[in-house]
Amino acid sequence: MPSRITDVKPATAQTATEHFAKKFEFETDCWDVHESMRTGKMDFVLLDVRGHASYVAGHVPGALSLPHGKITATHMAEWPDDTVFVVYCAGPHCNGADRGALRLARLGRPVKLMLGGMTGWEDEGFVIERGEQAGSVAQPA
Repeated sequence: MPSRITDVKPATAQTATEHFAKKFEFETDCWDVHESMRTGKMDFVLLDVRGHASYVAGHVPGALSLPHGKITATHMAEWPDDTVFVVYCAGPHCNGADRGALRLARLGRPVKLMLGGMTGWEDEGFVIERGEQAGSVAQPA
């Protein structure tokens, strides 16, 4: 009798390659965001899509506060149409980043989700910024 793992046959190597390669179109992770920031390769806008109070309590340095419910065509008009957005929320237990990504996609905006959110960022040991930074709320970089 097969285990719970092999009860369903694994995908072929080709199918697995297509699946996992496709995920990178939708997702990035905390380390890649941090490395892009560290090397000055910020070709994206990082959005903290949690409530503003959570942002003030602690956020990724350089992130802008734009709660997912406030992602509208009016707010997004501040950036060129081809601007890539990376969104994050509290962490794996939160679907705010998915909600933000969906809103951006429906507005025709390129978007990726930062896996792990603040939980992942903290787990990596990266610096957390606290307080409201000047020009940080829904303003273009």
